[in-house]
Formats: sequence, structure tokens, C-alpha cells
Amino acid sequence: MAAPIIETCHVACCANRTPNVLSWGRGGLIAYGTCNSVALYDPQEKCVVAVLNGHTGRVNTVQWVHREDCVSLILVLSKAYVLCLCPLPQFKQYVECVGHTGPVCAVDAIHLDNNKLLIASTASDSTVKLWLYTGSKAECTHTISFGSGFMMDVSLAWLPGSRVPILACGGDDCRIHLYAQCNGQFRKVLSLQGHEDWIRGVEWACVDGDLLLASCAQDCLIRVWRLVAKSRTKRNAQEERTIRMSEDVFTLTQNAFAVTLESVLAGHENKVYGVHWQPPVIKGGDQHQALSLLSASMDKTMILWAQEEGSGVWVEQVRVGEVGGNTLGFYGCQMSPDGSMILAHAFHGALHLWTQSHEWRPGVVISGHFNAVQDLSWDPEGEFILSVGSDQTTRLLTPWKRMDQTQPTWHEISRPQIHGYDMQCLAMVGRFQYVSGADEKVLRVFRAPRNFVENFANISGTPLAKLLASSDTVDQPEGASTPALGLSNKAVFQGTAPSDLTPKTNEEEGTGFNSVSDRYQESYFHPLTLNEPPPEDHLLQNTLWPEVQKLYGHGFEMFCLASDSGRTVVASACKASKAEHAAVLLWSSTSWRQLQALPCHSLTVTQMAFSPNGLFLLAVSRDRTWSLWKRDDPAPHFSLYTSTRKDTAVHTRIIWSCDWSADNKYFVTSSRDKKVIILHQQGLSVVSRGIIRPCSSILDVGDSATAVSFCPILCPGNSYLLAVGLESGQVLLYKWELSEEPAGASDWTRYGETDSSQSHSLTVKRLRWRPRAGRAGQGDEEEGEGSITAAGSSWVQLASAGADHSVKIFNINRLAV
Repeated sequence: MAAPIIETCHVACCANRTPNVLSWGRGGLIAYGTCNSVALYDPQEKCVVAVLNGHTGRVNTVQWVHREDCVSLILVLSKAYVLCLCPLPQFKQYVECVGHTGPVCAVDAIHLDNNKLLIASTASDSTVKLWLYTGSKAECTHTISFGSGFMMDVSLAWLPGSRVPILACGGDDCRIHLYAQCNGQFRKVLSLQGHEDWIRGVEWACVDGDLLLASCAQDCLIRVWRLVAKSRTKRNAQEERTIRMSEDVFTLTQNAFAVTLESVLAGHENKVYGVHWQPPVIKGGDQHQALSLLSASMDKTMILWAQEEGSGVWVEQVRVGEVGGNTLGFYGCQMSPDGSMILAHAFHGALHLWTQSHEWRPGVVISGHFNAVQDLSWDPEGEFILSVGSDQTTRLLTPWKRMDQTQPTWHEISRPQIHGYDMQCLAMVGRFQYVSGADEKVLRVFRAPRNFVENFANISGTPLAKLLASSDTVDQPEGASTPALGLSNKAVFQGTAPSDLTPKTNEEEGTGFNSVSDRYQESYFHPLTLNEPPPEDHLLQNTLWPEVQKLYGHGFEMFCLASDSGRTVVASACKASKAEHAAVLLWSSTSWRQLQALPCHSLTVTQMAFSPNGLFLLAVSRDRTWSLWKRDDPAPHFSLYTSTRKDTAVHTRIIWSCDWSADNKYFVTSSRDKKVIILHQQGLSVVSRGIIRPCSSILDVGDSATAVSFCPILCPGNSYLLAVGLESGQVLLYKWELSEEPAGASDWTRYGETDSSQSHSLTVKRLRWRPRAGRAGQGDEEEGEGSITAAGSSWVQLASAGADHSVKIFNINRLAV
């Protein structure tokens, strides 16, 4: 079997910011919605094993459906107003349930005979719909209208001792509405009162023939209800005198059922958004339900509840959560099939995992941006990736090789910048320093603290001495912290903490904090020694990089950045609607002073690229033109070498992206007009200005080409490998070879493309090749010498940033032609 050309190495993505967007299947896979896709995550392998694309709207709800024998049968998800049913095991065919006129916010299902499903869904159109799925189609069998009210969650189960479905709906009227099927239709049988605020979650569990219903609400409370089949025999006089809980009784097809309030669980200090029972297991051919209940709240905690032995009173067994940071709490929770792991997803999409060995401890879990990823960059050695996004964060990913695994997995080990503006661009300046730009007029320079360098050495396996030799250790701070209401990361040196963030001592205040709320607001950097990727709360507080410089000069929000290979010059450009604001500014990376302004374009410069030898700077713009600047002696000073005009330009729409070949001979541009063009300047070393002509045929890629990048490793025969990112989210690979008279795109060869499961679901924003051959984290034996001609490995790696909130890393087999 031929080796695949493109393999997905890693997908970094987080959960959508909706309460019911994550579900843990009985087979062990965690399914969650991420932008317009569904990611299937394996917590044992610690990686995304599949991504389900093809949806046109945000995925709001994900739910596994199981048979009575606990086998996962199907995956139900909602996108906008539509339910999609994805049968196992291939998830290739979707069955859509169209009928809601508002976004679907919750869904549940039970397995009927003959592989049929009964599905309940609730949406913001104030209705709950019941669907019958028969394998090839689904039809709506019943619609329950709630007028102007909204149901936040639904749950289906079988009435005790029967095959009659019962539906629980919890909504904004603080009541739980019970509906049961009678003569093929669902009718209301009961309303349960008790909660004093919106009900956020309901879930049934079958225990010893009875049904237990757990409900949670914004009143910070959890209620457990018991539904039993009521006996028709008369009670004797002694039973009549016994104190009994009040019960609500309803009759259905000559059978009576009673509902009583079993317990009220108080322990959370904020709204409770999720409540889930431990999944049942099969023992001896029978289904066994453990009496263990998990809840998640906006107070950043999860609580595991269970009945106390002997008394049967529900008590708090375990409480886990996060302390500190400026984020909101948990939107939902799930428990692994065996009950050994619990998972919460937060308001900002982050996943929080705890595992049980002798005690509950935070576990390593996937992370990612919760908004569009705008830019990314490899470090010069190709050992980690920095990415920035509209979620106002900068994140650092690196491979981590566990002792018991042969292949490394990628993880976020640092969050250098948590900003107050949407991030737009970044440029690496050396190995442990970068410049970032956001929706503000200021550029910010960050340098890695010593604590990061030490932890990176532990996690990546790189010798610490080698890393310290490549970083500036003079007056290197231990870490960084951000003051309250501040945007700048302040350096923290060993043994000190910012005065405005230092908590009171225990002698001054009993707990070291002024109040319970202070515990969640006042925090400062704590140096950590890590041998594995840190959990989310440490990423938020203890992995910041100190800001060492601010650069002022632009008049509008930043848009793109670039740095030269010598790491001496940084180029920046901002949004512009006039020529006076569209100038490219050059900065010295040693003094951080402005060196020069390069005026040429009339609209926003969309991307820039220095040639690998640092002699040329290429800029492309919204005005459909590009400009080429040459470094003059004495350096660094740049003068206009050549440029295109609107009447001579080949591109007819916005030019989105550009890049240089590794041998400095060619550069490429890509545009909204679907064209990709390679250009060559004869005699780049000649001081006199020349005319640059296209040396390739015009490649039409069929869609807006939003990103393009030359592979730094030459292909056999001195041909060039290029990656092109499209507005549709697909990444195309082309091999280009110089031809005497290219005609009909004969000089271009389609090398490969990402399939539907590998592609982004929205626009590709940026493509970057690893600067050396081999796969990061695989060891030096695969990487050769790291030069542009190194052939020590047939593999190269490509990183892509997408508007679908994800960063993807692909392994490309450049020899599998």
C-alpha cells in the first residue's frame, strides 16, 4: 500500500461556548463541537482521532446515543436549526432533521426496537420536537410548544416496568415538565416545582427499577427526584401513620406513578450548568447504574456526589476546580464510562480533566483557541509553534513524548500573552522572543522567562544548556504576571511578586485572601517545575512571558508582521484606507527604534515576507499590487526595487499572501482572484533595479487563495513544493518546476490535497512550513542537518491556522510522488 502524502499530525481545537456541546461515549471517545465541526478526542492517546466536517453552521449540541447494552450507536449533533444523525462507525452519512426555526440547544435520544431511535430536541423557537429515526430517514412525530418560554435541556427514559417513553424538560419557568407517550402522542403528565431560577440541566438514571431525575439550575442548587411505579394495594393503618414525603401522582394507561423529591444538594456558589450521572455498565448481562452524580458550576468547580453508606444521605464526595484567573466557570461536565476520569468544559472553551489514581489529580488534555486563529510561526529550530487568535491569546504548542509512548503528542505548554484586544499577527525574533500585533496601534515585544526555558527543556527533552545558550540569560526574569485591569505582562524575578498582587499573610487574614471572591481574582506568578504539559489554570496564570518593549508609530490597528532571517529587522503594517497610513514601518530588533517608513501602497498591506538571505522585503496589499524592497548599504536601509501598478498587475483582486523560495530565486503571490503566480528576478545580486516578470504559468486553484507558502526543503530534481490555503478551508499541495515556455499550467503538478476530514471548515488564514526537514519531536536521527538540501527524512511538516478556531499540523511525505 502506497504511503499517504498528507497525514494529520495534530489538531488543536477547543469546545464551542455552549452548555451541551460535549459528550463522552461509552467507547471512550469524547465528542465535542468546535466551530462548525465535531472533534473526536481520545483521552488515553491524548489527541484528536477524527474531525467531522461538512456543516455550515456552529455546532451547538453533541450527544452520543447508546443501546441498552451500553454500546455507542450513533452521534447526534445540532448545527443552527438542524439536527444531524451520524451513524457509527464511519460517520460518513448524515441524516438531517429539519423543522426547528431557532437554534437547537439540547438533544437526547433512546434506542427503540429494530434499530430505531426516539429523539427529543429543544430549540430557541420555544418548542420541543420528537423525532423517529429509522436508519435512513427521520421524521418529526410530535411538537410541544411552550409559548414564549424556552426549554434549556431535555432527557428521555423508559417508565419503570414498561416500554413507555417519558420526557423531562427543564426551562426558564423554573419547572420540570414531564411528558409521557400515550396512544402514539406525548401528553403532559406532571410539572415539578422547587427550583427558583432557570433550569439548566436534567438527566434520568435507572436504579433498581426506579427512575432518578437529577436537575440543576441557576439557583445554585441540584435536586434529585425519584419516579416509581405506584402500588395499587391499600396501605395498612401503621403505614398510614408513617411520616412520608409528599408525592405527585399521575396515571397512564391504568398504571399509577409517583414522583418524590429525594434530595436537595447545596454546595455550589454560582449557577449550576451541568449535571450527569455516572454511565451504567453491564455486569453479568444486566445493566448496573452506580449512584454517583457529577455537577459543574460557574463557580469553577465540579462536585462528585454520592449516597452515604448506611444513612443513604447524598453528600459531597469530591470537589475539584480552578482557583485564580479572570475567566468564567464551567459550562458542562462529563464522566468517563468507568468513572475514573471527569471532564469539564469552560465558558472559554477550555477542557479541564481530572483523573483518579489514589486521589483526584489534574490530567493532560487538549487545548486550543476559541476564536479564529489569525497567524502562526515556527521557532527557528522548528521545535515549537506560536499562534495568535481573535480570542485575544497567544499560545505555544510543542511535542511531548511520554515514557510509555513511541510517538509524541502536541500540547500547549505556555500562553505567553493574554490580551484585551483581538490578536492579529506575530513574528519570531530569535528563538525565545517575538513581536505581536493586535487590534490596537501598539506593537508589543515579549521574551521568554527562565521558568519557561527550564520547563520546555523538561517537556521536549532538549538539553537545558543548549537552550540557555540560545537565549539571553542576562537579567532574565523568572516569569510574568498581569496587574488587575492591565494589558502589559510585568516581569517577576525570583523571590518577588508584584506588590499590587501579593495576598495578605495568614496572620493578617485567616485564609490569605480578603474574601471568597478575592480567591478567584487575586493571583500572581508561581514558578513551576513541569515534566508534562500544564493544566488550564497554570496556563492562565503561570506561563505568561514578560513584555520587554512597546513600539509606537502606526495610526490604526495592526495587521501583519515579518522579521528577517538574521533577526535584526522587523517590518510591520496596519490597517489603512489611505496611502499615508499604508506605509510599512521597519524596526531594529536590538534598539527597538523605528528605522524607516516604506510608502508605496494605497490600502492595507496584507502580508510581508523577507527573502531568506535578508536582502529583499516583499509586501502585498489590498490595492491588488505588490512591492519589492532591496536592502542597501549601509544596512539596514531599504529602497524600492520594483513594484506593480493596477494597470500592469496580473492579479485583479486583493492579494492575500506571499512567500519566498528557500534559495532566494523566486517569490509567490496568491489572491482572491483564485490565481497563484511565481515570479523571478534575474540577477538578484545586481545592484541596479530590474523588471520582475512571471516565470510560471498562472495557476487557477478554483477558490480564493488566502494563504501560500514555499517548502524550505527542495524536492528531488530541484523542483519546488508549495502549499496553498483556500477560503473553503482546503489545503492544496503543488510541485512547480521551471519550464522554458510554460503553457496551460504544465509547469504545475498537483501533488496532494487535504480530504474533507483534514481540511479546515472555514478560511485558511496562514500556512507555515517547519524550517527544517523531519517531524518535530521525533529525534535528530530523522531531521538530517536541517539545511534546505537535507534529505535525512522524507517527511516535512506544515502548520496551518484557520478561521475555524483550529491549528493543524500535517506530516507531508515529499518523496511519495
